[in-house]
Amino acid sequence: MSDDVKHECAVALAVLRKPAPAAGDFGGTKLSLLLEKQHNRGQDGAGAAILGADPSPGAPPYTLFKSASSTPLADLLGMIAKRSVQARERIFLGHLRYATFGKNDVAFCHPFVHESDELRHTLLLAGNFNLTNAAELFDDYSRHGAFPTSKADGYLVTQLIARELERGADLRSALSRALCRADGAWTLCGMTGDGWAFATRDPNGIRPAFMLVTEEAAVVASERPAIQAAFDASPEEVEEIPPGSALIISPGGEVAIAKLWPERESDRRSCSFERIYFSRANDAAIHRERKALGAALAKPILEAVGGDFGNTFFSYIPNSARIAFHGLLEALWTEGLAEGKPVRFGEIAVKDAKFRTFIADAAARREFYRHVYDVTYGLIRRDRDTLVVLDDSIVRGNTMKRAILPMLDRLGPKRIVIASSAPPIRYPDCYGIDMSSLGELVAFRALVNLMGENADEELRNAPLSELYARFDEKEHADEIARLLTPPDLKADVKVVFQSVGSLHEACPGDRGDWYFTGNYPTEGGRKVLATALTNYLERKNGRSY
Repeated sequence: MSDDVKHECAVALAVLRKPAPAAGDFGGTKLSLLLEKQHNRGQDGAGAAILGADPSPGAPPYTLFKSASSTPLADLLGMIAKRSVQARERIFLGHLRYATFGKNDVAFCHPFVHESDELRHTLLLAGNFNLTNAAELFDDYSRHGAFPTSKADGYLVTQLIARELERGADLRSALSRALCRADGAWTLCGMTGDGWAFATRDPNGIRPAFMLVTEEAAVVASERPAIQAAFDASPEEVEEIPPGSALIISPGGEVAIAKLWPERESDRRSCSFERIYFSRANDAAIHRERKALGAALAKPILEAVGGDFGNTFFSYIPNSARIAFHGLLEALWTEGLAEGKPVRFGEIAVKDAKFRTFIADAAARREFYRHVYDVTYGLIRRDRDTLVVLDDSIVRGNTMKRAILPMLDRLGPKRIVIASSAPPIRYPDCYGIDMSSLGELVAFRALVNLMGENADEELRNAPLSELYARFDEKEHADEIARLLTPPDLKADVKVVFQSVGSLHEACPGDRGDWYFTGNYPTEGGRKVLATALTNYLERKNGRSY
């Protein structure tokens, strides 16, 4: 994904089912590995809590660590490593945060804590989640005599669950009752002061959650490979937590999967962006699916270049598109699409991760922005070659227009074809990805342009899906290409998008596609779309929920 889009956080939970080895820091090391192997999922804050078994009165039952510095994970791992390791440590809870809500402040870092003088009512919670109706839940909580001290959704969910525990509910019932009115997506991990631990997932399974249960530990993380790396487990040993269910671990180490709500197969709407981009590709299933996404683009790309292999060079940008690029190349070779002709390919651009500029002059800053990537000169034949570049997705198009296309144009191609592993992003997201405004989406802006001077009136009077359907895919893609093209670009620009049908074929188990189709899995999503549309028509900026 060439655009800078904040997205989904990471959780980590390790519960020791038998005493840890006497030597070393078994639990702290495992928690640190789980977090480090998910560092791609959160860079705005980090936190952890460690709970001992059978705590004694006179001291807190848990130890809490948090950082919201410029290097939060490094800080956190240092805190964990430098702590005084206790022999009876049993539950290890961690979190990495991407700030889609709230400031980059330690107060917004997980785990959130509800204190009580009864251990069974003390609750610590960390989550990868976003609620579309947090404001309504906050008002309802306040009306029932409570005095919430924060509007952060993590704080609110913690208080809702803790309130049910204080009313006498067992852990399963407390989770079910507290979350029954929540609308959104979540994977929540937590523990009580008396040694219960849990992980629960929203009924649609929008957010990922994986678990491993062995004789020594019960483990949860947002990504399968993190658990595999930390506990040397095979892919088959690491399972998904079922949507709408909770993994519950008792103080004695007994493990159970409890259904919190009735589950229907049609409810499963796992986020397909996890497969396209967010999750790391060292998950074997995701690796295969990304290759399939690249392979599905082979024929549309060939149409875009007119089948002219001799004068076409294939590459990708950014690095996260590399696996899909492998799939594209394999399809060109193994499906005979290249017809025995050599396929010219290579790494045309590499992002300079340490590139920084503090130049105040605006014109100079724009020039520096064009050099965020290092390019490979001499591979493209000037004014002769078509350059095909595979990207994960195109969201706003700002980086593509301001940096990537000008950079590629310096190489002198006759034509640039940008191929997207994802379909065009036509609708806002409200379940965690930071793109809740319609006006920022280049696909929506293209629609507005195609509708012409009566666009606002039509947007007020017709469903957005119907308006998109008025224009064929090529017409829409061509207008997106026009919007992405800087005025001084010499090369002709084309854009090729994945189809929704090909996406579902490549990623059959994760069919959450609302940002492409407008088919939201919850009522809250549909309300957010309506608000986003109203905000656009009234020229209001900001989040739609």
